[in-house]
Amino acid sequence: MADNMWGQVREKLEHSVGQNNYRNWIEPLEFADLDGGVATFLVPTTFMGNWVERNFGDQILRHLSGAGATVSRLEFVVPKARAGTGHTASADPSAKGDGAANGAVNGYDRPGTPRTGTTDDLPGAPLDKRFTFDKFVVGKPNELAHAAARRVAEGGPVTFNPLFLYGGVGLGKTHLMHAIAWEIQDRNPDLRVVYLSAEQFMYRFVQALRDKAMMDFKHLFRSVDVLMVDDVQFIAGKDSTQEEFFHTFNALVDQNKQIIISADRAPGEIKDLEERIKSRLQCGLVVDLHPTDYELRLGVLQSKVAAYKLTYPDLTIADGVLEFLAHRISTNVRVLEGALMRLFAFASLVGGEITLERAQECLTDVLRASDRKVTVEEIQRKVAEHYGIRLSDLIGPKRLRNIARPRQVAMKLSKDLTTRSYPDIGRRFGGRDHSTVMHAVKRVEELVASDQQIAEDMDLLRKALEH
Repeated sequence: MADNMWGQVREKLEHSVGQNNYRNWIEPLEFADLDGGVATFLVPTTFMGNWVERNFGDQILRHLSGAGATVSRLEFVVPKARAGTGHTASADPSAKGDGAANGAVNGYDRPGTPRTGTTDDLPGAPLDKRFTFDKFVVGKPNELAHAAARRVAEGGPVTFNPLFLYGGVGLGKTHLMHAIAWEIQDRNPDLRVVYLSAEQFMYRFVQALRDKAMMDFKHLFRSVDVLMVDDVQFIAGKDSTQEEFFHTFNALVDQNKQIIISADRAPGEIKDLEERIKSRLQCGLVVDLHPTDYELRLGVLQSKVAAYKLTYPDLTIADGVLEFLAHRISTNVRVLEGALMRLFAFASLVGGEITLERAQECLTDVLRASDRKVTVEEIQRKVAEHYGIRLSDLIGPKRLRNIARPRQVAMKLSKDLTTRSYPDIGRRFGGRDHSTVMHAVKRVEELVASDQQIAEDMDLLRKALEH
């Protein structure tokens, strides 16, 4: 079969299989020979040949026959690598093998990875177009996480691997994950980027086990250039999923491929996560997103108002309303954004300016729920900052005096300023027993009466947290 005939067939296949599948699976095929009714193609890996034959073989045969070729069977061949070199041998249809070639094959810079970006066949979740870097409001609580995410998204040598982002609900982890993916794709559309949640990874794994398609699963996840897994705490306690995640992680790190992970807590604090996975996750850059402060919340509101005014150009918002919301709604950014959206929707329906009185009336339930409820996480952060220690140490297992005393102070404040029970507080301090919390509360009460420094510390921290 002449090369121009294969060119015609490729054009027809591009229309019949779709652009994404064509780029990923058809374009890399290299026609080698047509002999005795057998059309032979060179492929980088056995896996790719099997995949193409199983999913597109009938279409290829049909289009070849339509182009005038006498063909009854397809054969996919992995070229043998020249011994001692990093280059593949010349095309030789008889050179069959089970392993991938070691060097560059038909535009590949490594075996089995087509030159394509995120495609429909990759097992990822869709990205939200709202979550880009230019729409991420940066403040002191998240500036380090934002800078690290930017560095990874810019590409170049892999320096933070993995990048591990953690923090509470509504602090911007998922926004940063999506922003990284968008930026990478914009800078280098040829990279294969997969973003998905840990639950989706687990679902794909279970589905592959059920369908007896583990080789497909392994190849898809281990041939990507960037793997992004959100909420990794959900695989904790799932032994088989953790096992596969660990091997996928290692395979990508060995290939110097970027991994970005997010969770609601630091790796060492995720209960039932295997120690070897914790160790692997901690070997990169671990960055926490702190709870929002007043300035950051106000910045988020101002940014959203500018965006909403494109939809509601005639609506106005009175002075002091945004400041009021930023002060009163401190739980997380999602609640804050939802409150602002409700105000704009209400004003668009009834007309008039969004005044402070109208905001209080419209948001009664939100404000009641957000009435200055101090969280254990906020107390932990404030105490760690006050004593100049790391938050992970405060929650972790270390028993050094300069860490144990602040931990007891934080437990006492958690009991006084929140409605959490002793067992609940213990769980939020690294899974400690309730008796440990009870002892800490009693010990701090004794120290406040006898130690002036502890008494002053408690007073300062209370004022900072109740402000």
